[in-house]
Amino acid sequence: METTSLAPEPPAWEHFEHEADVGVRGTGRTLAEAFEQAALALTAVITDPAAVRDRETVEVALEGSDPELLLVDWLNAIIYEMAVRSFLFGRFEVSLEGGMLTARISGEPVDRGRHHPAVEPKAATYTALRVAVDAKGNWVAQCVIDV
Repeated sequence: METTSLAPEPPAWEHFEHEADVGVRGTGRTLAEAFEQAALALTAVITDPAAVRDRETVEVALEGSDPELLLVDWLNAIIYEMAVRSFLFGRFEVSLEGGMLTARISGEPVDRGRHHPAVEPKAATYTALRVAVDAKGNWVAQCVIDV
């Protein structure tokens, strides 16, 4: 007799297919963990997140009462920081409280020889946007990234 566990799983990220763009999905035991994992999935669109060193930390603060809209704003804030700094980020520490997202994102300047960037993300979109708790009690945060 096969049984399945309904206990929350450890945080994880993944990509899902979407025409010419790419979907990013983060899961976590908390909403903050799901947002952190979605950010790692965003970095993984470009390069292996494990290859990004923690050389500099940037503070991000956002406000929003809707978690789905906050996810899009969060990912777009990371895309913005990547673009203006020519950085990649590989570590994300998110705190969510009362509609406020505060985060510390750590990374380093893009090194084309070491990072081998695949694409440049343009924006997080509302396509396939979902922030919810799944059947196992994990938070899931996902959307499609325009590349």
